[in-house]
Amino acid sequence: MKLIAFLLPQFHRIEENDRWWGKGFTEWTNVKKSVALYRHHSQPRAPLNDYYYDLTDPRARQWQARTARDYGIYGFCYYHYWFKGKRLLEKPVQHILASGDPDFPFCLSWANEPWTRRWDGMESDVLMPQDYGNEADWSLHFYALLDAFRDKRYIRVDGKPVLLIYRPASIPKCEAMLNHWRNLARLNGLEGLHLVRTLGGFPVGTQHGFDASVEFEPHYTFAHGSIHPPWLQIPIMGKGHLAVDYDRTWTNILGRTPHRNGEVIYPGAFVNWDNTPRKGVDGQSTLGMTPRKFGWYLSRQIARARETFGSEFLFINAWNEWAEGAYLEPDTKYGYQVLEAVKAALELNSAASYGNL
Repeated sequence: MKLIAFLLPQFHRIEENDRWWGKGFTEWTNVKKSVALYRHHSQPRAPLNDYYYDLTDPRARQWQARTARDYGIYGFCYYHYWFKGKRLLEKPVQHILASGDPDFPFCLSWANEPWTRRWDGMESDVLMPQDYGNEADWSLHFYALLDAFRDKRYIRVDGKPVLLIYRPASIPKCEAMLNHWRNLARLNGLEGLHLVRTLGGFPVGTQHGFDASVEFEPHYTFAHGSIHPPWLQIPIMGKGHLAVDYDRTWTNILGRTPHRNGEVIYPGAFVNWDNTPRKGVDGQSTLGMTPRKFGWYLSRQIARARETFGSEFLFINAWNEWAEGAYLEPDTKYGYQVLEAVKAALELNSAASYGNL
């Protein structure tokens, strides 16, 4: 089983964020300003040893890869931001490609949505809009990704580079764009592309042209797969803050039967969920998470991925989404316990698989 963790690159300064959010803004800015909203709300969170890294520093990228490998993570899926020729937060991946370091598998996920002041991808107070353009724009986008696709570390399926796309239903001519990219891939010496649509919190719809789908958790379950409603309301400052029951959410994930009409599905997992560092009382937070629980649920999801889905991949949200409470990296509360739970879950499933031979 190959565990792939989503990785957010917004841990370095860029001109646009300085302009929109204030000089020196990175994701750490949101993390540091967070406060507890109610009793037992585990905020603020802080990285172990106050390691507020900058992802333009090669030592930070090396530490991430080394730590991930030590605890059983197969690779990273870096978010890629593209706005009709304009890239954002591209420096960490560009440095990885230019330096050849770290030697660690990776792929890309196009975080296809407008950037908004509310961090919700909706069409209000847009900071950077999406415009998909025409065939010439699609070609420009493909060639911006070609160096990554050619990299020997890039994750492939049947020799084809894996590219995830978020919210594909928002793309007006999505299937035509995907076919164009596949043609360009073959023209440039690649086997093709393995294109994966992300199933998250937005309408799924019927999409053609993809090779597989990934269930992005917990958003997919929140929106589409709740057998037992996981929501609780906590009154805070005259508002009903939405809290999430960790166990019910995982019960919904593990109890859901995959019905996809033969579509290849890569299941997902999530560490935790708390986006109050970004959105305050208007965000959501999770009740009941512990590293031990996470490890138990992850071990069951690994077995389910293998036995029910027949999948070689399981995507984890996330390696470092600190402002959404979804991170595997060590913190001051649990140290390395979450990563140790990942390693134990893999070892448990490895032993079970060996016992079935």
